Amino acid sequence: MPPRRSYDQYCSAARALDLVGDRWTLLIVRELLAGPRRYTDLHADLPGVSTDVLASRLKDMERDGLTTRRRLPPPGVVYVYELTWRGRGLLPVLQALGAWGEVALGERRPTDAVRAHWFALPLLRGLESCGNAGLVEVRLEEGGFHVRVGAVGEGPVYGDGPAPEEPDVRLSLSGEVSGAIGRGELSVRDAVRLGRVEVVGEGALAKELRDA
Repeated sequence: MPPRRSYDQYCSAARALDLVGDRWTLLIVRELLAGPRRYTDLHADLPGVSTDVLASRLKDMERDGLTTRRRLPPPGVVYVYELTWRGRGLLPVLQALGAWGEVALGERRPTDAVRAHWFALPLLRGLESCGNAGLVEVRLEEGGFHVRVGAVGEGPVYGDGPAPEEPDVRLSLSGEVSGAIGRGELSVRDAVRLGRVEVVGEGALAKELRDA
């Protein structure tokens, strides 16, 4: 592969942007925080990216140690991409970037694509202020997903669809409320207190949210 372009500046921020400053790279990281994904899955959940650009970014990320590519055993016999420890280290970067960008989000435009799991990271930011960790299943009008509050190690931070095991808490909310939380206009705790988020569950995290 050709050498990566560089800012050629002896600065850690510049070095970081050498690796993740290209268009789509951080959004690929966002998708891979859900765990291993096939190329076709990534392309489906990154509307607007061309196949050539996606393939190029994935090659760059693998070369730079952010992702790995491996073949699933039979009967799958397909390749998946997943984050390395270095790639997973970008979670707080994405969270900080998302928090910084809340004021720019505004109302959804007619041309804006949306996926239910794109709300996972904003919701996780809101739930991390709670003192309890746990598995949270979320139901939105656009679909469902699950997040792991206080997740550590190498497992996925979130995933599409129902929780893979009995969750500690189930949250149901409207697209309007999720948008307000995503824009930073409403906290998760306030949304629960105002009755705009339904909380179901008996775990410590569920009880903490209900007592907010």
